[in-house]
Amino acid sequence: MGTGTELGRVRGLGPAKGGAHHWMEHRATAVGNVVLFAWFITSLLRLPDLRYETVTDWLRQPLAAIPMLLLIGSVFWHFRLGMQVMLEDYVHNEGTKLFSLLALKLYVIAGAVTAVFCVLKIAFGA
Repeated sequence: MGTGTELGRVRGLGPAKGGAHHWMEHRATAVGNVVLFAWFITSLLRLPDLRYETVTDWLRQPLAAIPMLLLIGSVFWHFRLGMQVMLEDYVHNEGTKLFSLLALKLYVIAGAVTAVFCVLKIAFGA
């Protein structure tokens, strides 16, 4: 199998496929993570103390809960993108690779849904 025709490479049908888009998504989530983590650390440092009641009262505010949900989404998406590249590069057996990618997606979905549920439960008062 060669590298494809000139026209196929121009149309993005070569061996790279969607690599540039994946790379750009990974960088965008990295920038989002930096900004959102800076907000998170700054917000925690501005609290009078880090007791459970203080933090949950803070997280009940929309200006805290919404960025927290964005942070959760960005971190889990960034994690999935990075682990997907690692699995695609280093797992050579196609069956194992497929199983690993499926397990990764399920893990990321379960983790993100759990984190979002916890924030929403606090924000809407449980």
